[in-house]
Amino acid sequence: MGWPPPPGQPDPGPAQSQPAAERWAWARWSSLGLAGLGALLGGLAGGLVVVGVTLVLKAGIDFASGQGTWFVLTVPPLGLLLAVLTLHGYGLLAGAPVQKKRARSWRTFPPPDAARADISADVVASAGEEERFPWRLAPIRTVAILATVGLGGAMGTEAPAAYLGVATGVCLGDRGRWWRRLLRPAALAGGAAGVAALMRIPLVGTLFMLELGRRRQAPVSAERVLAALVGGVIGWGIDAFFGLSLIRLVVPKEAPGTLAQAIVTALFIGAASGAISAAAGAAVFKAKKWQAAPAVRLVLGVTATIVIALALVRIAVPSAAVGPGGGAILWAEGVDAPPSSALAVCLLRAAATTAAVLAGGCGGVFVPFLAVGDLAGRVFAPGLRVGHDLAGAAGAAGGIAGGYRLPLTAVAMVLGYGGPPRATLTCLGTILTASAAAAAFDGLLSRAKKLGRRSAGRS
Repeated sequence: MGWPPPPGQPDPGPAQSQPAAERWAWARWSSLGLAGLGALLGGLAGGLVVVGVTLVLKAGIDFASGQGTWFVLTVPPLGLLLAVLTLHGYGLLAGAPVQKKRARSWRTFPPPDAARADISADVVASAGEEERFPWRLAPIRTVAILATVGLGGAMGTEAPAAYLGVATGVCLGDRGRWWRRLLRPAALAGGAAGVAALMRIPLVGTLFMLELGRRRQAPVSAERVLAALVGGVIGWGIDAFFGLSLIRLVVPKEAPGTLAQAIVTALFIGAASGAISAAAGAAVFKAKKWQAAPAVRLVLGVTATIVIALALVRIAVPSAAVGPGGGAILWAEGVDAPPSSALAVCLLRAAATTAAVLAGGCGGVFVPFLAVGDLAGRVFAPGLRVGHDLAGAAGAAGGIAGGYRLPLTAVAMVLGYGGPPRATLTCLGTILTASAAAAAFDGLLSRAKKLGRRSAGRS
């Protein structure tokens, strides 16, 4: 028996079924082969580019974390100013006059004007049609990323990793007619390799890109899955080969003593991390989509950034106000922070990322949500009588599932960083609870909007 005919085509009949089946089989294997080749090239190129940029970002964050209050109150806001000037001063809007025509594509943003800093939007919008990705804007956005994240802004490195990985893959495939057949798998694998190299967990890179693509209903075909898997493995391999440590994940060392304690831990920490990160996600979304002049957004965002930094310095230490949140976690671990202080820092960190987005900063929110969830989990560690490492790891997983709405990526992260089996099961339970809490928050928010519209209509 041969291969069945391609879907949607009639059976050619007994006399011709074998040749048709062979042609279909050859086309199928040829498509997978092209996907594998494109993924190999895109994953290597994208992963190496991302690692290079991330090392610069990490060096900047590490330097900023060691500075005092004066640095925290001045340099990150200046970084936000530089990012906005780069994107809205040097950058152009489609239709704007420019003397050198060739330079236009490297600095011209398509409408809407407010989306210049939203690098994740381009990754999502082009999922499944990566040839539409505006890769020529990557250099100008890289400068904005370095200014925002590298100078200590409260944004993360995962969105830049995905964005630069995809941009590298698209650039590689946009070399000619034959190369364009490799463009889509190269772009997808480049993004997966970038995220996997950052997290050092191959499946996190794979599922991160596939789950982002599903937001645009990109098909989960065999070719896309293969490209994402190849990219994830390559990114992990790059990280392991060079012995990198681009991001620090909290690994649970102590498991809950009983099943009841594990269930209660998953319920409380999942509900807290899911609700807080979901609220933070809604605030970030509003800040991204707010249609206001860049100068207005910058003034309000920078003012809020400085006020929040002052509060974090007073409650914790200057490093807690710098970067995507690693300094805040180290502070909480070092002083065994009481629940009230941990909760305050958790909420302030969420507000700091929202303020950076509002100002027009260019970076990600995945890693900040990890920190917000981690701190939310530590609030309950004393009351639940569980280790702070378990509470932090469970909260971080809940933050990704609830705030970023990537439950499968959160599962891959939990399985990737390991720990005692009972602790792993607790973290997986936290993901379920956080997802439910985020869904409940969305329902309440939707009802509140409907009530607001009704009240406005009556008045």
